[in-house]
Amino acid sequence: MAKKCFFPAFFFWLVIMSACTGDKTVRSLFDGENINQWNTQGSVKLENRILTLEDDASIILKKGDFKDFELQLSARMVNNGKGFVAFHTDKTGEGGYRIALNNDLETPQWWTKTGSLLGVRNLTKSVVKNNEWFDMTIRVEGKTIAVKLNNHQVVDYTEPVAPYRTSEHADQLLSHGNVCIKNTGGGVLEFKTITISPVDISTLDIAQQQRDNALDETTDEIIRLHQANFPVLDYHVHLKGGLTRELAAEQSRKYGINYAVAPNCGIGFPITNDEQVVAYLDSMKGWPFVHAMQGEGREWFTTFSKEVRDKFDFVFTDAMTFTDNKGRRTRLWIPEEVSIEDEQQYMDLIVQKICEVMKEPMDVYVNPLFLPDQMNDRYDFFWTEERMDKVIESMVVNKKALEINNRYQIPHKVFIEKAKNAGLKFTFGTNNAEADFGKLEYCIQMMKECGITAEDMFKPNIKE
Repeated sequence: MAKKCFFPAFFFWLVIMSACTGDKTVRSLFDGENINQWNTQGSVKLENRILTLEDDASIILKKGDFKDFELQLSARMVNNGKGFVAFHTDKTGEGGYRIALNNDLETPQWWTKTGSLLGVRNLTKSVVKNNEWFDMTIRVEGKTIAVKLNNHQVVDYTEPVAPYRTSEHADQLLSHGNVCIKNTGGGVLEFKTITISPVDISTLDIAQQQRDNALDETTDEIIRLHQANFPVLDYHVHLKGGLTRELAAEQSRKYGINYAVAPNCGIGFPITNDEQVVAYLDSMKGWPFVHAMQGEGREWFTTFSKEVRDKFDFVFTDAMTFTDNKGRRTRLWIPEEVSIEDEQQYMDLIVQKICEVMKEPMDVYVNPLFLPDQMNDRYDFFWTEERMDKVIESMVVNKKALEINNRYQIPHKVFIEKAKNAGLKFTFGTNNAEADFGKLEYCIQMMKECGITAEDMFKPNIKE
């Protein structure tokens, strides 16, 4: 749908002159005095210098045509208020891009939190809280859109020369246009101040900006997930192999993949007690990651109290560590610790240990159906229908979700299809060993081949 923008010639002249001269003048769109600059629809109120939008109310500027700008808002969501700030819209508020206002932790669509560039860079974790004032900055500079919350950058997206858009999002492109704010129903949106200022791009080489920063969306699978409103989250990321918090956040913004970051918790691992867990979580406050815990070994849930475990958004473990029938501690990924006398009996032992692990107080079974090197070349041979069914039954009874693991490319398609038919929920996880660990390629392949939908994905119990 083509944008239709009608505005006085004089205002057009002012906008163009501002861009050409690098005018940094800040224009107040709302300062608590009045809402005379806005057309309103629905329940819009101005009380005690606070602009309030209730139910499905919306506001759109009477005179607004902006191209490169910095929009700043002081906002608050009350009673799980949800909505969006739209820019580069037509005169009715349609088209352009939308930035989410949504801190509701209970909504079924849990992957479009505050700051999301909706349909392009959806965020699974909000760094701001319900019922608390926060600052949002939306900056459009050439082909780059940046979003900050309380000065923490959460979106850094550069629109490529050939952006991928579905028919539903065909108008989701940078151009120029108006600003609109809408409550999408339920709760309240509040604003103390709204300002906008022009951004000078007279010296910006936009073609170079796109070459340096934009991804090739003609082949990128991640943008396709966002456009399809599918939760884009790597549920299994570790800060190791050179991956720091800073690099993880930067990489997450670049690729558009949210990260659930998990410390390894257990005897002989970096975190070994409750006090260290609390210190770790304190160190992660303000970072835009979902917080997961990986329980290590079979004593992890007695090593850490339930109170502390519940501070995480979810907990996962695998069945790769166990004590074999001769009392030997075994880690399946270390060939020297795997003692096999009879392969079929050892396979039955692996299945038994997996089923026992399903009784542990965790949410997600990760690195699933892993086999040691000595047996992995005959993966399908060992994973018989009967053995797979035993694991599926145990997962169903104990209400566990299943990870599709990108690093090991497990489990295989047959098991994933069985899990889906049994009603299990899924996660996509990498279990990275280094900082550069891909973009969930195997997970997305299995999603397509097995028909996994957004409703099939596990919802973390995300905390504020």
